Amino acid sequence: MPKEMKIKAKVKDGITVVKTIMYHPMESGSRKDADTGELVPAHFIKNVQAELNGEVIISAEWGTGISKNPYWSFEFEGGKPGDTIEISWTDNLGKSGTGKAVVK
Repeated sequence: MPKEMKIKAKVKDGITVVKTIMYHPMESGSRKDADTGELVPAHFIKNVQAELNGEVIISAEWGTGISKNPYWSFEFEGGKPGDTIEISWTDNLGKSGTGKAVVK
């Protein structure tokens, strides 16, 4: 199974910073294939959420304006070293991905 994402989470001065790269083609549905001239079908991450130790701390709805292999970063208060961050996404075709990291 291919790697779906890379996550790093680190606490500094009481703020936890999470950085994520999600591996996804993120096709808008408006780009034409260079060889055929046909539109490449839309394929994009629709929903993404992050959990801290099983509790949702942030969620977002995305659209077609996000680039391939999107980078997502956010900060929050209350995390500590050893906590688990889990990030999951679902795309417009019903596929999903998930990844976990331990806060350092």
